Amino acid sequence: MSLYKKHPKLLKTTLFITLILVIFISTVSFSHKFYSAEETNSQIGYITKEFATVQGVMKLDSKRQYAIQKVFNIMNKYNRNMPESEKLEIADEIYKMSMRYSNLNVDLICATITHESALSWRKDVVSPVGALGLMQIMPQTGENLAKEEGIEWTTPETVLFNPVYNIRLGCRYLSNLIHMYEIDGGLAAYNGGEKRAALWLKNRTDKTDWTLLWEETRTYVPAVLKLYEKFQQQTKIL
Repeated sequence: MSLYKKHPKLLKTTLFITLILVIFISTVSFSHKFYSAEETNSQIGYITKEFATVQGVMKLDSKRQYAIQKVFNIMNKYNRNMPESEKLEIADEIYKMSMRYSNLNVDLICATITHESALSWRKDVVSPVGALGLMQIMPQTGENLAKEEGIEWTTPETVLFNPVYNIRLGCRYLSNLIHMYEIDGGLAAYNGGEKRAALWLKNRTDKTDWTLLWEETRTYVPAVLKLYEKFQQQTKIL
């Protein structure tokens, strides 16, 4: 299938760039005929700046399309029955969070969701201890995060089973923890709490020493990191 047929927005963007180029060439030619050299240079400078802006938008859109396609591929592996519209909504939110938080990226967010949801990518998954949704957020933690995020808290299920809200809250929480404890410590805190993570980071002999973590966290951190490495090595399929 043609790339343009599969991604019609790309065709529109390409046509728009072509139009800008035509206008640019025409304007430069016209300027040489009717304006002074100084005026012409001013016109060229303005058009060059606008063209650079358009190039930046194209690059950003291309990055977004790449990220969304990659998340689609991951979701398809673990939950093929999820509606396409919901996949798009989730993928777009994951991309937004990767842009919002400098210490998160699409691969790390997807690795966390994959493990937290028990490889299901189901928005209504519930853990034995009561954590809810894609990123497995406890209701009390979710309520506190919702206040910070400006999300109206109604019931735990209403908010945390909403995949966009769940990802937004989970990424806010994970980003804060990684900021304080780096990736491995942040993941340990996400799963087992900050006190235990801080104790582990302070007293461990090396990065393979998991003895100070809770038993579940000992397997959680390396499992998420393994998925993270796996997703980093994958590329999207057009």
